[in-house]
Amino acid sequence: MKATLIISIITCLLLILSILFFPKIKIFKKQINTYWLICLIGAIFILSFKCVPIKNVIESMFSSSSINPLKILLLFFSMTFLSIFLDEVGFFKYLASKLIDKCKTNQYSLFLLLYLMVAILTIFTSNDIVILTFTPFICYFAKNAKIDPIPYLVAEFVSANTYSMMLIIGNPTNIYLATSANIDFIEYFKVMAIPTLLAGIVQISLMLLIFKKKLSIKMESSHYEGKIKSKLDLAFGIGHLSVCLLLLIISSYLDLPMWIICVICAVSLLISITSSHIIRHKKLKIIFKTFKRLPYDLIPFMLSMFIIVLALDYQQITDYISSILKEDYIVIKYGLTSFLSSNLINNIPMSVLFSNIPNMTDKILLNKAIYSIIIGSNIGAFLTPIGALAGIMFTNLISRQNIKYSFMTFMKYGLIISIPTILVALVTLELFI
Repeated sequence: MKATLIISIITCLLLILSILFFPKIKIFKKQINTYWLICLIGAIFILSFKCVPIKNVIESMFSSSSINPLKILLLFFSMTFLSIFLDEVGFFKYLASKLIDKCKTNQYSLFLLLYLMVAILTIFTSNDIVILTFTPFICYFAKNAKIDPIPYLVAEFVSANTYSMMLIIGNPTNIYLATSANIDFIEYFKVMAIPTLLAGIVQISLMLLIFKKKLSIKMESSHYEGKIKSKLDLAFGIGHLSVCLLLLIISSYLDLPMWIICVICAVSLLISITSSHIIRHKKLKIIFKTFKRLPYDLIPFMLSMFIIVLALDYQQITDYISSILKEDYIVIKYGLTSFLSSNLINNIPMSVLFSNIPNMTDKILLNKAIYSIIIGSNIGAFLTPIGALAGIMFTNLISRQNIKYSFMTFMKYGLIISIPTILVALVTLELFI
């Protein structure tokens, strides 16, 4: 048990330090993210010290269980493929350009419409993809319109990491936690819709107060043109995403696992686009670009953390944590604990760890704990940059644009917005579950 605890704690501490001080290292002239490398080394040490039998790891990796990490990765990568493809077609930038044309010089209108657009796109695609797409766009537009980009960057990040709670596919943490408790697409949506909407109302109200002075300044008229590269490709992309969402909604009636639905839709899109481009004698550049942008670092990161958590579970450390949290005030306890833990070890490792903690035979109590952890994992993302991979990507993108947005600035807005947001979401969950 001691070896497991020591290796796990050191891995988590080094993970935090890497995010803060050395997010990337150079190996043979190639930049490599350190967060997954540290977790991989931690997992190797766990296996080397026999903290968990390799037999148990292999069985868990290839089990028919709903929390099989390989199935969850396939689900997440399939949905991400659909989202990135739409971005490569120019869909998100096209919508953003229409938004700017509509608002003209009114910052309040732009702020509210941007928040809503990010929210809607996040619900149906992915928070990470929306952040990767809109962050450089906001920086570019703000410079041209000569306005402060900070209100818009905060609104984008907060909106993406709140509305990612609404559907099970919005965040890999949702997928992992919900599947661990056998919660299907419709059941999830019925519970999480109202807490997400009320949390959104609270945070947009807070941000309008916080940025009132900055948003009252008129901006210069700035034209930004976003073009659709291929209307046929766009039709294929939106068609496949729509069919995927529809099948996910009725998946419980079809008795078809969600990961299979997502993989089929992603493969179908790949075949459709490839065939279409070959027939039209067009290059397959858009397919290669889509594959290139997939978050491959997530594979070793998630599998390594899964091994570490398996060891903690095998050594009965998760049972000990469960006994501390107990079964009273479940929503507040699990919600706030996961919220804070996300900012100590990142929300993906936290979700893998916490999926094994609720030791409850009562289905209602178990669901309360799982939904609370999901809320904590999403809203915890905008307390500090450590809270989620999206936070790391977000701060890196901003720094490349030479915009001052320090760790303390991130945390200042995070504290003001995230605490009221999570409290409202948790209280609403308690009332409606």
